[in-house]
Amino acid sequence: MTDNSLISCCGMDCSACYCYGKMCQGCNAACGKVFHCPEGEECAIYHCCITKNGFKSCGECDKLPCEIILGTKDPNLSEEEFMKTVEDRVKRLKGE
Repeated sequence: MTDNSLISCCGMDCSACYCYGKMCQGCNAACGKVFHCPEGEECAIYHCCITKNGFKSCGECDKLPCEIILGTKDPNLSEEEFMKTVEDRVKRLKGE
């Protein structure tokens, strides 16, 4: 079972990330200031969801999946693999 505190606002399961516990403690613990962002800056998704809109997660937004999420493709993933992760994240956020 997944610890819900490790589900980021965008639906990623931080505990499943290869960086978790090494260079990152998760989006929630870092208040969006995660390893892949410039130092001191929030992730664009976290900024939009939490800081700007005051949502608990992107699951509350009627634009999910939005351009910000779709613009965060890991270059190590194929387009098909990335879209599968987006689909999984949306399902996780919507409780499906």
